[in-house]
Amino acid sequence: MVSKETESIELCERELEVLELLTRGYENKQIADKLYISTHTVKACISGILKKFKAKNRTEAVSIAFRKKLIK
Repeated sequence: MVSKETESIELCERELEVLELLTRGYENKQIADKLYISTHTVKACISGILKKFKAKNRTEAVSIAFRKKLIK
């Protein structure tokens, strides 16, 4: 059951790109290399995702993303 808190989550395009790679098990450095961004930017995106999802960690964020069908 999805809580009301996570019903209408809006991620920016970069956060969605990072999230997609998180679901594939990529580490921060790999995400940075794949998207041609710094690891600092990756960490900022992940932090934003966790905050928006009210998730405790990356695994929980990925789980929420699948439930919300934000990723394929």
